[in-house]
Amino acid sequence: MTAAWLDSPLTGVFVTLLAYRLALAGHKRCHGHPLANPVLLGVLMVLAWLWLSGSTYQQYMNGARFIQLLLGPATVALAVPLYGNLARLKKAAIPLLASIAAGGLVGMASAAGLGWWLGFDQPVLVALSTRAVTTPIAMSLAGGLGGSPELAAMFVIVSGIVGAVMAPPLFRLLGWSDDMLLGVATGVTAHGIGTARLFQLSETAGAFAGLAMGLNGVFTALALPWLVRWLALG
Repeated sequence: MTAAWLDSPLTGVFVTLLAYRLALAGHKRCHGHPLANPVLLGVLMVLAWLWLSGSTYQQYMNGARFIQLLLGPATVALAVPLYGNLARLKKAAIPLLASIAAGGLVGMASAAGLGWWLGFDQPVLVALSTRAVTTPIAMSLAGGLGGSPELAAMFVIVSGIVGAVMAPPLFRLLGWSDDMLLGVATGVTAHGIGTARLFQLSETAGAFAGLAMGLNGVFTALALPWLVRWLALG
């Protein structure tokens, strides 16, 4: 393939949209099975494209970055279904905030601790500690604290896919059926990917997942610099 075609921004946009449409079709063909998550299938297709075409990450991002810009507005739009659960949200505000703060802190500390135990370098540890927030926040935090933004994005995606696949079956196994509980737990640990999965199951669960994802992003942005200095990661 010619370098001009690979360098074109339209190529990255086209490959991303095509992979997503094929992933949706595969998800539907598998009757919504968790392992057929559209994000997971789409990522694998894009990776296959990069490998087969010989395209670099920078060439692909020439176009894909325009789609990445939509992550911010999409996150804000999650407030719309949350408004329908406003009364329930007000009633449980204090337990929700406490749960999100505790989950965010445990998520950061456990990820960094596991990476330290495995002997990872400091840039990897910082990137790993951002794994539970949305991609734009994770990349910004990692870059500002001496970590690798690219690795942060990878950790976020992998964490989201694992959470989206495991959370609903785990809740069924434990016999828990509360949509608010499922939403908060998934939003704190699996951010946007998990939230998108929950919207396929329950609008209420998806709404609370969006809330937890947003608040966890704010909490992580405030707490992670302190954690990095305290643990001397950055």
